[in-house]
Amino acid sequence: MPSINLLPHRQRQRAAIRREFGVAAIGAAVVAALVTIVTSFGFSAAIDHQRARNEILTKAIAELEKQIADIDNLDAQKKRTLARMAIIERLQRSRPEVVHVFDQLARTLPDGVFLTSVKQSDLKLEIHGVAQSSTRVSTLMKNIEASPWLGDPQLQVIETLKGSRPGAEFTIFAMQRTLAPDEPAKGKKPVVHAAGGAP
Repeated sequence: MPSINLLPHRQRQRAAIRREFGVAAIGAAVVAALVTIVTSFGFSAAIDHQRARNEILTKAIAELEKQIADIDNLDAQKKRTLARMAIIERLQRSRPEVVHVFDQLARTLPDGVFLTSVKQSDLKLEIHGVAQSSTRVSTLMKNIEASPWLGDPQLQVIETLKGSRPGAEFTIFAMQRTLAPDEPAKGKKPVVHAAGGAP
């Protein structure tokens, strides 16, 4: 029986398999590298796009914050303007009231009572004077309470005068009655407000 040497054929076959495996491995490596590069470019493009969007959003937020600050400034200016307008309106309303107050002070004085000073702080009046007797001071307080432009009299100090002049020095605090902001000057009775001047 003749013998056949298959060793060279097997070696060639192994070499062919090795070459095919090497080619396949190289191809797989190339494909993997291409996929990695494409994926990396894709991620880079997505990141760049997101960064651009973030920059746009940051600029928009900064613009909105600036607008909000401008609105806050406008609101503050509006409040200051309204406060000034309220003060001016109140001063305009109080101009004729001052005349009424001094007229009523003169009308409420009973005989034997003389005023030495009158000090007004907002709606609060501080009245200093001299009376021939404490009874006349009591009459003055009743007249103030009955006045349409004065009210809430409170006696703080009364001192008897010493010497040849009989009588007493006194200090009375009273509140100015004033019209409410929405009331016309005629046909309405003035109202008295609490200390501090807030209507």
